[in-house]
Amino acid sequence: MIVDLTAGAGTQMGSLQTSRNLSCLCVSVRGGVQGLSTVVRQVGFNSWLLQGRIRSRKIQSLCVRSSFNNAGGSSSSEEKGLLLGAERDGSGSVVGFQLIPHSVTGDATIVESHDIVADDRDDLSEDAEQKEKTPTKLTFNIIFVTAEAAPYSKTGGLGDVCGSLPVALASRGHRVMVVSPRYLNGGPSDKKYANTVDLDVRATVHCFGGPQEVAYYHEYRAGVDWVFVDHPSYRRPGTPYGDIYGAFGDNQFRFTLLCHAACEAPLILPLGGFTYGEKCLFLANDWHAALVPLLLAAKYRPYGVYEDARSIVVIHNIAHQGVEPAATYHNLGLPPEWYGALEWIFPTWARAHALDTGETVNVLKGAVAIADRILTVSQGYSWEITTPEGGYGLHELLTSRKSVLNGITNGLDVSDWNPLTDEHTASHYSINDLSGKVKCKTALQKELGLPIRPDCPLIGFIGRLDYQKGVDIILSAIPELMQDDVQFVMLGSGEKQYENWMRHTENLFKDKFRGWVGFNVPVSHRITAGCDILLMPSRFEPCGLNQLYAMRYGTIPVVHSTGGLRDTVKDFNPYAQEGEGEGTGWTFSPLSKEKLLDTLKVAISTYIEHKSSWEGLMKRGMERDYSWENAAIQYEQVFEWAFIDPPYVR
Repeated sequence: MIVDLTAGAGTQMGSLQTSRNLSCLCVSVRGGVQGLSTVVRQVGFNSWLLQGRIRSRKIQSLCVRSSFNNAGGSSSSEEKGLLLGAERDGSGSVVGFQLIPHSVTGDATIVESHDIVADDRDDLSEDAEQKEKTPTKLTFNIIFVTAEAAPYSKTGGLGDVCGSLPVALASRGHRVMVVSPRYLNGGPSDKKYANTVDLDVRATVHCFGGPQEVAYYHEYRAGVDWVFVDHPSYRRPGTPYGDIYGAFGDNQFRFTLLCHAACEAPLILPLGGFTYGEKCLFLANDWHAALVPLLLAAKYRPYGVYEDARSIVVIHNIAHQGVEPAATYHNLGLPPEWYGALEWIFPTWARAHALDTGETVNVLKGAVAIADRILTVSQGYSWEITTPEGGYGLHELLTSRKSVLNGITNGLDVSDWNPLTDEHTASHYSINDLSGKVKCKTALQKELGLPIRPDCPLIGFIGRLDYQKGVDIILSAIPELMQDDVQFVMLGSGEKQYENWMRHTENLFKDKFRGWVGFNVPVSHRITAGCDILLMPSRFEPCGLNQLYAMRYGTIPVVHSTGGLRDTVKDFNPYAQEGEGEGTGWTFSPLSKEKLLDTLKVAISTYIEHKSSWEGLMKRGMERDYSWENAAIQYEQVFEWAFIDPPYVR
């Protein structure tokens, strides 16, 4: 197809009449300077490429052919190929066309010289599949704000996500900064910050009744700027949130300080020689970072700062919302008129006493109301938090913002969790050679002092010992389960009553049950590799990682049908696929002792009586894509959506 466009002085370009995607354009230019300056101006500012039907299409390259008539009547020509990215600015306009030399002008002929490719995508998964075949074209300056990031600090899934997702995004061409506290507790864990460097930059932020000075430490690793906020409140024994006596009483102060420091970081830290600047995308993870979208809207934008920035709140666990007494609002560093955004009133039945008015501030509620997009760590969880049972009081607000709510399943560190190379396991194996898994099982039985029986079903549990993880259901089911020919091993720490119960049960069933109180990373790898079945009866599970680890290692998950567990574990159907079977495990609902036992017995009988079906289950789980690369592609689509609408401005 050839389109002739005459672009003399003062002449407007015609519009391209095409409904398909242009992969390549060839531009022939003849004449004087003023004509092409019109072409360049109109191409560069989107006046014809993005009109009508072609508005959503992509141009990947231009070939410029220029011809000149000299004074003697002879002519000369020159052809140049210019590679143009498919990047677009915040409004959706194509950028990068200013590469055409401004000294060439005249009449233009545009010739399509490559195949036309359709570009229709309807949802996140289809978009991810398409982007796997092409490199990232639109890049962002991304700021993760988080209370923990592995390997520096980690208590659960939040640390895993904020330690791995930034690396995956950086590998795809984005500029990524992670802002987290610099926790120092005087123990061996302090060595994790050994390679960080004091940037010699001090910021003074105003909150909690006065100025607070923070310092910034930095390490550039795996393509990511890891920035750590230093303040005396982060230097104490314990976890990031508390110690043996409970949660720290000043957590509101500690994480308010983190949010203020994170908002200053892109403006003042010269990382790699220059700052990130104002056009950033902030990812505020859980309530600890939920003040960031509010600060952008209330503290910065009214004064012309961060006008082009966007924010996404990522909910890893909505049960924790950062609720504090209403009297603490003035400590947050927000203007008085923004109180309504955080105001939260408990229902009468939830108040402490008759005189309690129930008035509080809820920072996660404010972030949900103000952020440009809302993400959860699985599609199932994004639906659950809009229900009265799963929303913990925020379900109505989240339902009202369903149009900007999405769920993306977490990925795994596939280099760390790899049965073919795992340094913690007794043997290595793969989907093509499963013989090593039996060796891992017998080695685990020997390590735990259980009878070495390769044919005996070995069931495992790894997780916190608390109500959310359904440990009470396991407790009630164990006496009946121990009547069967099985072995059971548990690894975890938490509530003292469950820790003591594990010790007592081990004494009752010495040849069948083992409980490991505490958490040990190498042991968790060996249990994942050595067990036949992994049990996860969680009451709610935003995403869950252990079931993903299990499937990658050929261990079959039996899980309660909730949140990310329901998304990632597909029920076994032996009659599907013309008898080949489908599915990667078993889910059960409702959560009860009876249903758990029934499902476990089905899994155990399948293991004992149908070895070929069991091997199919193992291989289907092992062949799935668990990488963060896959999740990062889906995050990129949400990033693009975040910049479609203007940011929230009061």
